[in-house]
Amino acid sequence: MNKPTLLIMAAGMGSRYGGLKQLDEVTGEGEIIMDFSLYDAMMAGFEKVVFVIKEEMAEDFKLLISEGAGKHLQTEFVYQKLEDLPRGYEIPQGREKPWGTAHAILSARDVIDGPFAVINADDYYGPGAFLSIFEYLENCDDAKMDFCMVAYTLKNTITENGHVSRGVIKTDEKGYLKEIVERTKIQRISVGIAYTEDEGKTWHALDEEAGVSMNFWGYTSKIMEELTEQFPEFLDKTMKENPLKGEYLIPKVTDNLIKSERATVKVLQSGDRWYGVTYREDKPNVVAALQSLKDKGFYPEKLWK
Repeated sequence: MNKPTLLIMAAGMGSRYGGLKQLDEVTGEGEIIMDFSLYDAMMAGFEKVVFVIKEEMAEDFKLLISEGAGKHLQTEFVYQKLEDLPRGYEIPQGREKPWGTAHAILSARDVIDGPFAVINADDYYGPGAFLSIFEYLENCDDAKMDFCMVAYTLKNTITENGHVSRGVIKTDEKGYLKEIVERTKIQRISVGIAYTEDEGKTWHALDEEAGVSMNFWGYTSKIMEELTEQFPEFLDKTMKENPLKGEYLIPKVTDNLIKSERATVKVLQSGDRWYGVTYREDKPNVVAALQSLKDKGFYPEKLWK
């Protein structure tokens, strides 16, 4: 079986943050958050990385990678394109937004030939997560739909600068994912962490210790068949209901497969703190946290030499 590959979703432009946050330096050495994920992945055993990017950012992105991680890892670049649709479908007039995370993964269908992990480009996941997912994928059967995901503790993923979107998970007694519910507006308020579905008129409390998904998934290559198969159904619904902004999301596809009992997802718990720049105001905290990890010896002062 082929060694696990790391797939990085980097085509999103970060609408709330303003600007291309994936290329925003967070250390004095000129490193970006993704450099830490690449370093952790390499140390865990990953040797090949596939980047899903927008074609218009290809030049900057490839240059950035070639000067750092590209010297140590095998890299491939694929483009997430709006026009990458099944035969018979067209881009809705006025649509600019990419088709979502499931479509981003599907963009890499021609270069993925074995088990793979999926992450966001702009999130810090911590070394433990990469170690546990690599071990799982290295020992899985690529012909089956036995998937996995890394779960984080909700309180370790909250920003003080606004609301966040998180997939809140439920597991069975054996540690397999039962369901994932996307809560799009989670925030720390006076009584703790809560979510709202009506723009803050009413709030519903969440357990601070609840497990949440941060889009760190482990799949066998069989997922590509499912993503291809479910895409037209998604498009038919979206073209009627939300043609400009509807998104084909990987948690939803995975949830469908679990509920139809066609796939299992083992939940790998992470005790690491997640870091990300959801809002511009988050950046100073992330910069300080990453420097602190270097100071404590978790990372070398310069990641790529």
